[in-house]
Amino acid sequence: MNSKSDIPIDILVVDDSDETVELIKRNLQPEGYQVYTANSVQSAIKLLGSVNVDLLITDLKMPGENGIELVRHVSENHKGIGILVITGFPSIESAVESIKIGAEEYLVKSFTDKELLNAVEKALHKSSRSKKSKPKPLIQNFGIVGESDPMLKVFSVISKARTTNATVLITGESGTGKELVARALHYGGKTSTAPFVPVNCGGIPDSLLESELFGYTKGAFTGATETRAGFFQTADGGTIFLDEISNTSLAMQAKLLRVLQEKEFYMIGSKKSLKVNVRIVAATNVDLMQLVKKGMFREDLFYRLNIITIDLRPLRERGNDIIKLTDFFLEKYVRELDKPPMKFTAKALKANKGYAWPGNVRELQNLIHRLVIMADDNTIDVPDLPESFRYSASRAAGLDRKLADVEREYILDALAANQNNISKTAQILGIDRKTLREKIKQVK
Repeated sequence: MNSKSDIPIDILVVDDSDETVELIKRNLQPEGYQVYTANSVQSAIKLLGSVNVDLLITDLKMPGENGIELVRHVSENHKGIGILVITGFPSIESAVESIKIGAEEYLVKSFTDKELLNAVEKALHKSSRSKKSKPKPLIQNFGIVGESDPMLKVFSVISKARTTNATVLITGESGTGKELVARALHYGGKTSTAPFVPVNCGGIPDSLLESELFGYTKGAFTGATETRAGFFQTADGGTIFLDEISNTSLAMQAKLLRVLQEKEFYMIGSKKSLKVNVRIVAATNVDLMQLVKKGMFREDLFYRLNIITIDLRPLRERGNDIIKLTDFFLEKYVRELDKPPMKFTAKALKANKGYAWPGNVRELQNLIHRLVIMADDNTIDVPDLPESFRYSASRAAGLDRKLADVEREYILDALAANQNNISKTAQILGIDRKTLREKIKQVK
């Protein structure tokens, strides 16, 4: 059994029956399996996005979307996951359909403990995912702090993409570390000695962005007293990182598309095209496909940028990475500020982990920098944290809270983290300012 292996096998059990889930869990955990659970197809799909699962065990008959839909989703979206289907209403049709779309094994309730374990072993063997014979490869983290499953996926994509010249699109909320990933792609690749040029497209007015990117010739416009190279020329042979690319105008997007397709551009005021050999890495904190649907982003440019996608999950979905990052930044600023060794209490660390972190890693870094500067002694406790953290540390945990209460807490956390800035908070929450103001009236 799996208990002989030092490397745990991760299994996701999906069933709307708590009794069935508990029964399977009780049988698998003593055998050394790591068991995750979900009671619906949608909650299972969400969990699959953040956990590397080796085997899915799912019931077929569930309220809403059924197990067949989940089997189809896993087969089409997750390579190498074994699938074991269980059902209390056996039929030849359902068995054939589930096997046809990807299930390795089919088990009928009420099964014995031995039948369950045998079916699990067979499904793992058929899917070639048994870690007993196939240990996990060592994963390089490129100097980025993180050991959570979402970050392991990021490191894996970086490892594969860094040696190519393919265009990469990095997605994720503000503050998740998109530039760090872009730098890892550049400095871990073949052109590491060439220039890496970061450009914040959202921080440059559109009227100036073209001249910054492509440069201009002397006399091209009033004030152009000399010829000046743009960022693309500076990055020649290396990488240009276009952050917040969603903020570019449609006209600018057309020019960027030309650079991607033809590897050439025109300086402002020049009729002669310039060839350039540059890798483009772009980043966005909004859904570009939604902008495409609204006519605010060119569809052809989106597909040219989206050759390889790296999705950075928000800090609140990265589990113990919060603790590791807390330790990392604490050591960094203690050393830089020449302070004596400092530490967080267990309660303060728990408050950190329970906080929503709307500003993500950047917010955590800024907080710890401030705490180290303001500390009166070498211990950081809950009273030293901002009020929103103290509130999160005292509130009830678990899944027994009402949705309205959870939303209220999250909105208050986001407001506190952004000094009650409505525009910034609305952007992070993914809603417009009017909607946020209405919600604030309801929660206060």
